[in-house]
Amino acid sequence: MDYIIAFLVGGAICAIGQLIIDTTKCSNAHLLVGMVCLGAILSGIGIYEPFQEFAGAGALVPVLGFGSSITKGMLSEIERLGWEGLFTGAFEITGLGLAASIVFSSIIALLRKPQK
Repeated sequence: MDYIIAFLVGGAICAIGQLIIDTTKCSNAHLLVGMVCLGAILSGIGIYEPFQEFAGAGALVPVLGFGSSITKGMLSEIERLGWEGLFTGAFEITGLGLAASIVFSSIIALLRKPQK
C-alpha cells in the first residue's frame, strides 16, 4: 500500500506542476524555483513533515522534498550553531545529493556528446 500511496502522491505533485506549465506562462525554471520554495515554506511551518510521513517517497523525491530538506538542514543547524547554521545548514543534508548529481552528470557528459 505504501508504494501505491507514494506513486499517487508523487504523480499528483508532478501532474500539478505540468498543469501549471501548460496553463500559465510559467517557465520550467520558474516552476522549479517555486516548488523548492513551496517545499521550504511548508517544511518551515511544520506542514510538510506529516505529509512526507504519509506519502513517503512520493513526497520526498519531487522538488518539494528538496526544498523541505534544505529547510530541515537549516533548522537543525540553527539549533546547533545559532545564526551561522542559517548559512551552513542548507548543505548539511543536501550536500551529498548535490555532489553526487554534479559528479555523475559530469561523467555522463564526458562519456556522451551533450546536445545543445
